[in-house]
Amino acid sequence: MAGWQEFWRRYRRKSSAVAGLLLLACILLLATVGPWLVPGDPWEIAVRPFLWPGEDLAHPLGSDLLGRDILRGIVHGARVSLLIGLSATAAALGIGITVGACAGYFRGWVDDSLMRVTELFQTIPNFLLAVVLVALFRASIMTIVLAISAVSWPAIARLVRGQFLSLREREFVQSCVVVGMGETRIIVTQILPNCLAPIVVMASIMVASAILTESGLSFLGLGDPDLMTWGTMIGIGRQALRTAWYMATLPGIAILVTVLALNLVSEGLNDALNPHLKNR
Repeated sequence: MAGWQEFWRRYRRKSSAVAGLLLLACILLLATVGPWLVPGDPWEIAVRPFLWPGEDLAHPLGSDLLGRDILRGIVHGARVSLLIGLSATAAALGIGITVGACAGYFRGWVDDSLMRVTELFQTIPNFLLAVVLVALFRASIMTIVLAISAVSWPAIARLVRGQFLSLREREFVQSCVVVGMGETRIIVTQILPNCLAPIVVMASIMVASAILTESGLSFLGLGDPDLMTWGTMIGIGRQALRTAWYMATLPGIAILVTVLALNLVSEGLNDALNPHLKNR
């Protein structure tokens, strides 16, 4: 309990981090209970097309060029976008931590082989690789998650590798080797817990990056055709950008606010978990 109190004391010293946390909590609440507050199919035609925000209180954010409720689309899109962001980040963390831990702990030819594979992925632009992967297979939420995780794991792998190379020679690790503790147990129970702070900070940034990547894919028409996302709404709204700019602007603001909240939270986590800043 004392550890959590100390963490929260350091985290709340930065007002922007607290604001980001509150903003992120509101977004998560919207994604959780929003579909019950604004029920219905976001693809359903609910009102006349090109209804501007504020014209009808029953549809406060207006409608798109086919008459679909924009508020309903944003609320339902929040759940899909966050789900993709969190799922892709979790998958990327699983791959990146495994690769980085093995490379940093075993070193030698294992390190060389895994790092060459990592560098191969890093030489290809992330978004371009994601576009190619989604285009090669049928566009679905699973394909998008796998494509985003495939382009996101190298960064976390390099981070974990650096942490393992630093901690591998520490006294507490060498003492575990001396008493005969297994390599897997040393990696999982001794070294990895000491790497969690930078991993948590990196994960919050990766969620924001995954949401942006998914929005870009949906904007290009490579999203799941059965799901309404913020990127899909922007792609639909670009067809009437000059005459009804709100169609693309409102979901764009939703993306902006979500990514901003995640970035503020990551900055707060970095300040709270960074041992070099504890005494400031």
